Amino acid sequence: MAEKFITELKRTHTCGELTLADEGKQVVLMGWAMRRRDHGGLIFIDLRDRAGLTQVVFNPEHTGGGHEVAHQIRSEYCLALRGLVRRRPEGQDNEKIATGRIEVFVEDFEILNPSKTPPFMLEEWTLVNENTRLRYRYLDIRRPEVFANLLLRHRCTQAARGYLNAQGFLEVETPMLTRSTPEGARDFLVPSRLARGSFYALPQSPQLFKQLLMVGGVERYYQVARCFRDEDLRADRQPEFTQVDLEMSFVDEEDVMGLTEGLVQAIVASAGKEMTLPVPRLTWAQAMNRFGLDAPDLRFGLELTEVADLVGDAEFKLFREAVAKGLMVKAINGKGMAGLSRKDLDDLTSFVAGYGAKGLAWVKIKEGMEWQSPIAKFFSAGHQGRINERLGAAEGDILFFGADAPRVVWESLGRLRLELARRFELTKDKPLTFCWVTDFPLLDYDLEAKRFVAMHHPFTAPKPEDVDLLDSEPLKTRARAYDIVLNGSEIGGGSIRIHRQDLQAKLFDTLKITREEAQNKFGFLLEALTFGAPPHGGLALGFDRLVAILAGEPSIREVIAFPKTQKGACLLTEAPGLVDPGQLLELGLRVERVS
Repeated sequence: MAEKFITELKRTHTCGELTLADEGKQVVLMGWAMRRRDHGGLIFIDLRDRAGLTQVVFNPEHTGGGHEVAHQIRSEYCLALRGLVRRRPEGQDNEKIATGRIEVFVEDFEILNPSKTPPFMLEEWTLVNENTRLRYRYLDIRRPEVFANLLLRHRCTQAARGYLNAQGFLEVETPMLTRSTPEGARDFLVPSRLARGSFYALPQSPQLFKQLLMVGGVERYYQVARCFRDEDLRADRQPEFTQVDLEMSFVDEEDVMGLTEGLVQAIVASAGKEMTLPVPRLTWAQAMNRFGLDAPDLRFGLELTEVADLVGDAEFKLFREAVAKGLMVKAINGKGMAGLSRKDLDDLTSFVAGYGAKGLAWVKIKEGMEWQSPIAKFFSAGHQGRINERLGAAEGDILFFGADAPRVVWESLGRLRLELARRFELTKDKPLTFCWVTDFPLLDYDLEAKRFVAMHHPFTAPKPEDVDLLDSEPLKTRARAYDIVLNGSEIGGGSIRIHRQDLQAKLFDTLKITREEAQNKFGFLLEALTFGAPPHGGLALGFDRLVAILAGEPSIREVIAFPKTQKGACLLTEAPGLVDPGQLLELGLRVERVS
């Protein structure tokens, strides 16, 4: 076609907006050839851009000599065309698309750029190997469902910004090159050319800087922040990720949690979904004792029930000894799940072994409330009746038991609970279900290092009434921390921070962080706390994870434009890669080759 075509004409419409109201209009469309159907004389092409599809028709009577060129068009050719909007012939409407009642008869067109045959079909819902998709991510983004995820992410981002702006927050950027303060995951390190032998670290979060902003009197800060953690990856983890990070001065837990509920509700609404307020709350102890995990999925039952007081005098040696040692014995009632086969039960036993359980005791409730199990003979009728009553057992149920240290029982039965829900599709078609988890332990104990470690981070404030416990019973100290959970995934967490230098020093002493070490790692923050730092607290939303759930995707990679693999590799750019030896010399570095 004539080369002047594009320079003289501009696109008038997208491929997703033409309707019968546009019949008879001359239009200019641009996009990619998605499907091509050659009917001899007539050539039909579904032209696609980010807004949708329009069927265009090449007819020898309208396109003249250009019709021969139209025969060259193949999948993913980039096209520009001018034509007349017409109603589709009777009986040929496509109600699945917005433009399904019209078509454009092409009068003039140009192939802007031909395309090689794509490595995979770009039509909606085509199953493609993920590595291939990531290698050609720029093509993958053309697929409607992938683009829809990016559009959803954009809407959620704008909703977050709009809500926080309306609440008087300032969006402030914090440094990407900072000091390494290793307390959580491993840092990504960046060598300095100007200070050879020294390193920057990429931020795991803006934690220290947002606290400094509170000292600076900003009072309400937020940031759509990029964060970096060098840790093992999985479906909901990437080496670089995004948080909606916020911090507030002169607030308590109720203030932060209330504002967060409004923020999340605005994000959820932008995705066309609903969120019920207020969000229910569980303490950490309640969550662990009822669900085994500190990010409980409340969309189904299968709660953990304490039975130690019922089995301590039974003949079953494993339970009797566990109770005598002060260990935990809990059970789950799998309502209506007694149809599980022996192979299923063996598989579930192997499954919980991966979480530290030494076995999985089970009992099927048969007709007449008869117990069917290898362990049934060790329980009297009285024991069976009391256990049945507490668990609400009925015919067709199966009871699962765990007996061990609390953390093993919680983790193994908590994961079993999720696995049963997956197998029996207990979360199918359930609405979004949120909860808060509060009153976390401030500290945990690292057996390897033989010292206390912070459950969240060392700047989390203890509850005022628990401060004295730091001296006498540190593990009983509760934190002023809170997590918000959606469908069993933690989507955000935060705390009220320590704003007094004396309390911060006391916690560092409990953590066995020496004054010299604290000064070396956090000296700038500790000094800032001595200049009238206000009470403050905040929260960070795991934005990738939240958007993935709203999109109905199992992996955050599906809502990130250019994600890494589970090995931290970018298949598109082949990062990480080797660098020129001259760059290493400038940095004073030498790389040891590993065979």
